[in-house]
Amino acid sequence: MLVVIPEILDQDRLALFRERLARADWQDGRITAGTQSAQVKANQQLADADPTARALGDIVLRALEQSPLFFSAALPRHVFPPLFNRYGPGMAFGAHIDNAVRPVPGTAHRLRTDLSATLFLSDPADYDGGELMVDDAYGAHAVKLAAGDMVLYPASSLHRVMPVTRGVRLASFFWIQSMVRDDGERTMLFDLDGAIQRVTTLTDDPAVVQLSGIYHNLLRRWAEL
Repeated sequence: MLVVIPEILDQDRLALFRERLARADWQDGRITAGTQSAQVKANQQLADADPTARALGDIVLRALEQSPLFFSAALPRHVFPPLFNRYGPGMAFGAHIDNAVRPVPGTAHRLRTDLSATLFLSDPADYDGGELMVDDAYGAHAVKLAAGDMVLYPASSLHRVMPVTRGVRLASFFWIQSMVRDDGERTMLFDLDGAIQRVTTLTDDPAVVQLSGIYHNLLRRWAEL
């Protein structure tokens, strides 16, 4: 399931992010890559402990808490501290699959990566190329969103970032361990939740309560806490 979540960050926050990131201490993006990913990764990234990354990451986490769509789609149990990357001309990230488990920096905790998230921070008009390409059973999907919008997709997906040919592409990226690890089950719950919300605006029929009960009983069956 690939889900676009619009307007995670508003224009004021985006301006703050761009100002802070313009002065940030960018490093070789391979610092967080696995052995295979490092061979196809060419970008820049902020270190985990970078004060700018931590401060801006906290803003992203607070914004996610205010997004009902994010909760419905991800059913988050744990969210990895947001990271930040930068692609200039000639930079790209070849085809790869994200690591299944990631240690959370500065803790003894490990997170299972059920979902990957990319939050776009640059206006699409400010750079050429840089599309996020996500492969699934229906083919390859090109994702290049407005600044402040985010895409969620299964971390098990083969994906890549196309070469940037002009300008700079800034983004935040991170992973989510969901309460429901199976993508098919999570997709059904997301679709059911959306249908219930739409039907609720049309009728107060008792069937709406029944549908809500089915949703919560399925979540109760599948959730891992």
